[in-house]
Amino acid sequence: MRSILDAGIENHYIGNSPEKRNIFKNIKNRLVHFFKKQTVLAIALIVMLVTCIFVPIDWQYLGYFNWQTLATLFCTLAVVAAMSHIHIFEIISKSIVLKLQDLRKAVLVLVFITFVGSMVLANDMALLTFLPLGFFVLNNTGNKKAMAFTFIMQNIAANLGGMLTPFGNPQNLYLYAFFEIGTAEFFEIMFPPFLVAVVLIFAICLLVKPEPLVLIKDESYKLDVKRCLIYSALFIFSILLVFRLFPYQIGTVLIIIALFFLDRKALKEVNYPLLLTFCAFFVASGNVARIPTVNSFFSKVLPLNTLLIGILSCQLISNVPSAVLLSHFTSDYPSLLRAVNIGGCGTLISSLASLITFTEFKKNNPGQTKKYLLKFSALNFFFVIVLYLVSLIA
Repeated sequence: MRSILDAGIENHYIGNSPEKRNIFKNIKNRLVHFFKKQTVLAIALIVMLVTCIFVPIDWQYLGYFNWQTLATLFCTLAVVAAMSHIHIFEIISKSIVLKLQDLRKAVLVLVFITFVGSMVLANDMALLTFLPLGFFVLNNTGNKKAMAFTFIMQNIAANLGGMLTPFGNPQNLYLYAFFEIGTAEFFEIMFPPFLVAVVLIFAICLLVKPEPLVLIKDESYKLDVKRCLIYSALFIFSILLVFRLFPYQIGTVLIIIALFFLDRKALKEVNYPLLLTFCAFFVASGNVARIPTVNSFFSKVLPLNTLLIGILSCQLISNVPSAVLLSHFTSDYPSLLRAVNIGGCGTLISSLASLITFTEFKKNNPGQTKKYLLKFSALNFFFVIVLYLVSLIA
């Protein structure tokens, strides 16, 4: 059926010209290859283009982009790539293996270091820092079968770990300022789901069998101390950009200049499709917020159940855009605050951090994305349901 349809399209648009047929086939093959290799980016671009039909392109589009997020994401990706070239992750992973000697303990350490890291670095930065470490620990011990579970739990830990602090997640910082929430009240609102999240993450990680952790790739790498110190300083500098302690425009330029002279290859290896995916979702979510029927819908529906609607919104347009959009339609900020944190779990687009994890997994495990997505959905929606019920009671 598909071949008949393709033939019909070819005959209708290009006739019997061999040259045009070859061009058509080349374009078709490239599109198929692009969709297979960059599925999430392709979907993001399609969604973006659909929303552009309802909201014509104008100057307001420039306001959709969180330039600081894009700049700091670029800087971190570049610095992490440079650090990988001096084998720092292999050296650290070897140290973890030699000390723990147990797969269950290794998974617990990797997940909870991401959990704690998200409180300090925010969820995106925590994943960019610790996912490569998880890969090297599991890959160098022949435990790639546990990589999907570990990456998913690291992703959940990153999304939920930052919920306790106003600066742990971007949506927290926005709502904290928008509603002028007191610090003590913020902790009081978020502590019940945070505590349950800690217990659940720990309990699920215990399901990993305590198999011996043995290095199968016991390669000896000599640490380049000088470059390690320089790259560590650049990494810390990129974190300062996140906390707005230094202008990100100047900081980005400085990091690019530094890596241009130290490791140009790192700049080439930045995951540019991931950056484009972020851009596409920024445009899509910005357009959705400007569609009158959407605004009218939320004005009527959100007051009925702010917690549930907030969580569902995150599944469709991600948690940060949901926080910005829904904050204008409710005064029930405790429910909204919990919703955009719990809602970070769920679908692949409920949190942009989830896109980072999926992209990293796909890069290291081609051909296993279907199994990953099934596990991802099962675990994420389990957390969403449990934390939603907890928030109804607490």
